[in-house]
Amino acid sequence: MVEVVAALIWNKDRFMICQRPAHKARGLLWEFVGGKVEIGETKEEALIRECREEIDVELSVGEIFIDVIHEYPDITVHLTLFNATIAEGIPQKLEHNDIKWITRDEIPNYDFCPADVEILERIKETE
Repeated sequence: MVEVVAALIWNKDRFMICQRPAHKARGLLWEFVGGKVEIGETKEEALIRECREEIDVELSVGEIFIDVIHEYPDITVHLTLFNATIAEGIPQKLEHNDIKWITRDEIPNYDFCPADVEILERIKETE
């Protein structure tokens, strides 16, 4: 099982989603910014590093919003989603195909990675 972390970043009533690059597994699906936890890192440290690498921002990591385990055909992930805020910087598309800020009502307009389905249901429920 691979430990993965991601950030739920809000800007008023919108939250950030990122579109995976076409050449990667689950290409062009939407997800939350984040990535794999490396050996020796805490989940929070991994999330801060991933956000620097992927969207060029300094993140302030808050409490865990939800964690889920999802089995893909090629990998099983334990995904921990943290509430987070951007402490510094403006998100840049360093690795992703696109970045959007969407409302809860816009969730059905995007094709998300299967691991995020349960998370999106929880977001819809918590207003």
